[in-house]
Amino acid sequence: MSEKRILILGTGGIAHRHAEHFGAIPGCQLVAAVDTHLPRAREFATEHAIPNAFGSLAEAIAWGAFDAAVNSTPDGVHKATTLQLIEAGKPVFCEKPLAVDHPDAMAMTEAAEAAGLVNMVNLTYRNAHAIQMARRMVDEGRIGTIRHIDANYLQSWLTGRHWGDWRTEERWLWRLSAAHGSKGVLGDIGIHILDFATFGSGLEIAALQARMKTYHKAEGDRIGNYTLDVNDSVAMTVEMNNGALGVIHMSRYATGNLNDLHLTLYGEKGSLRIWANQLDSTLHVCLGPDIETATWKPVECPVTPRNEHRFAMALMSGENGQPSFRRAAEVQKLLDLCFVSDREGRMLPVD
Repeated sequence: MSEKRILILGTGGIAHRHAEHFGAIPGCQLVAAVDTHLPRAREFATEHAIPNAFGSLAEAIAWGAFDAAVNSTPDGVHKATTLQLIEAGKPVFCEKPLAVDHPDAMAMTEAAEAAGLVNMVNLTYRNAHAIQMARRMVDEGRIGTIRHIDANYLQSWLTGRHWGDWRTEERWLWRLSAAHGSKGVLGDIGIHILDFATFGSGLEIAALQARMKTYHKAEGDRIGNYTLDVNDSVAMTVEMNNGALGVIHMSRYATGNLNDLHLTLYGEKGSLRIWANQLDSTLHVCLGPDIETATWKPVECPVTPRNEHRFAMALMSGENGQPSFRRAAEVQKLLDLCFVSDREGRMLPVD
């Protein structure tokens, strides 16, 4: 198969990780970096041995010597830039969230599907070996019908300075301000735990109720140009499409947790307990005779391909990989509904 030439659009923090991973995949070649700040694009290209740098996407598309693009731009410009790439006939691997709301996400999905282009979204925790193994066990019927789900994504960078000081660093302050494009902890990490819980269980959310909290963090709830007005903690009650009930919550105030996802699936024949962070994951099970003593045992999980590798395989095979644009749009619908539920104070069906 011919080598796939990859363009990276946007050269911020996550783009460096994508450059490292795509650059290490046999059959992929990084050929261009694009950023609205051309000197930054050139610096990024030099760091990752990329031969071309552009200061605009239009210029890169006019050049055209690439087979697919990694969209690492800020959330608010995912739609416009992705639609330009689709119009140019280029498959896209887009950072999460796919768009700022469900209608925009669906517009991107429908455009990619109509063009017959490979499309994927970097829902990072699909990379976790444990969640992939857990899903296989669910599909095999190992725990029977799932009756209850407990899921959470816990961070603590508002109480600890392990990742820097949010009071002074723009890379954290913008995440606390709606005017700067943030949708709070829900938009930032809620998308991950919702995908984690639904993918891991093999179920979809049929109805949800969400409660959000924004906590006082600074005098006047403001630091410089940043109004600190987005949600810091979210608690959800959900009903799944098989009738199971569950709780899903996320917080930046979970002191003592760095970056931890937990999912427990309680079935009629057994249970699975998954933990993951950005680097590692574990799976414990309670099955068979162990149910009588509530004993949990670890399960060895085979290595699973990263999302970047799945995208490369999709490019080479022509068959779309997961998570797709459509999948990310489905999760975006849940995020949008959470805001409505919090505002109206009631359980809402997922249409």
